[in-house]
Amino acid sequence: MICSGILTKGCRKKLKPRQVFLFNDILVYGSIIINKKKYNRQHIIPLENVKLDNLDDEDSDNLRFGWQIKTPTKSFAVYAATATEKVEWMAHINKCVDELIKAGNRPAEEHAAVWKPDKTSNICMHCKKTQFTVINRRHHCRSCGDVVCGQCSKSKFLIPNQSAKPVRVCDGCYDKLGKMRTSFKEKNNTDIQSDGKAMNKIENMNESSDSEDDDSPQNLSKRQTEDDMCRSLEDLTIDEKPTFYGSITKPEDKRLSA
Repeated sequence: MICSGILTKGCRKKLKPRQVFLFNDILVYGSIIINKKKYNRQHIIPLENVKLDNLDDEDSDNLRFGWQIKTPTKSFAVYAATATEKVEWMAHINKCVDELIKAGNRPAEEHAAVWKPDKTSNICMHCKKTQFTVINRRHHCRSCGDVVCGQCSKSKFLIPNQSAKPVRVCDGCYDKLGKMRTSFKEKNNTDIQSDGKAMNKIENMNESSDSEDDDSPQNLSKRQTEDDMCRSLEDLTIDEKPTFYGSITKPEDKRLSA
């Protein structure tokens, strides 16, 4: 184990303390039931998938010494007690991540968005009209993390890193993800067509190669030249043949050389 301690995790409704354990290949955090004795709902994060982003201090909300821990499945903000602790935590985590990548582990290419806390906005962050109430509940877009209303997040989209089922996304992200999916399909179709043309070209080359076995004057002349070369090699004396040092000599070769 590299280090352990208590960090404050930014959750949807409020900040909560979490016990964190850093090993050389994983990061483990969980809820504290009995301090230094019992923890609950522990989560394990492979470090090669982790990316850290620094957070500026927000004196208005007393949010200081924080940074974001981003992974493909879930991302969140954490806060240390002092600036020194923040620097040490980030340095240790980044060092472990770098060592894993140098060892051949492949880092994640995409990371989940950090959800904005509920108190970030009292109105929908997209339409800027809907007021959040007991009836008009807050929702979070799983793609961008914004706080949005139900009308602005009616669609669902499959994000494999986060869930095996389609998840709620805002209208803007739904359109963007849909265009990305369409572009990806078109690229795949283009690649398939290119591969097909390449295969046809190879087949044509093979057919051209097969045609060299016919009795055309050019091929007859080529075979005649090859036959002449073979007869020339047969006319060589024994002393003119190559010598293979350390090779196994057949009985008939010994008799000839004697």
